[in-house]
Amino acid sequence: MNGFPAPQEGALVALFLTVRDVARSRRFYSEVLGGEVVLEENPCTVKLGNSWIIMNPGGGPTPDKPDVTLVAPDDPRTASAFMNLRVADIDASYAEWTAKGAEFLTPPIDREAEIRCYMRDPDGYLIEVGQATGMLRGIFARTDRPAG
Repeated sequence: MNGFPAPQEGALVALFLTVRDVARSRRFYSEVLGGEVVLEENPCTVKLGNSWIIMNPGGGPTPDKPDVTLVAPDDPRTASAFMNLRVADIDASYAEWTAKGAEFLTPPIDREAEIRCYMRDPDGYLIEVGQATGMLRGIFARTDRPAG
């Protein structure tokens, strides 16, 4: 998929935003800020400058983040976002970062569209680590399970 954040080696950083209305957010980041829509939904992905913004509605726990629920911010003075690291080889990244002291919620889990797992930084901020797999062949997130 042209322009989709899926590195051939190393890693890149993309920002995931929990949003209430994907279409409204997509319009803002593409039409207002001038980003390029790379994927309309599941998850909506907009290339902005040399980075990407990934947007999906909130949702309950999933197997790779079993105690985490994603919600859009209720109070504009608080944040509801997490860093999303896209890597070329999730197993290698997981092994390397675990060896360096990173604490993951689960090992990488294959979700068909991608393989992903989550870790927290020292302050408790959630960081998703994902490797696009099925997405590169047209297999996207299923809509019959919670987003996130």
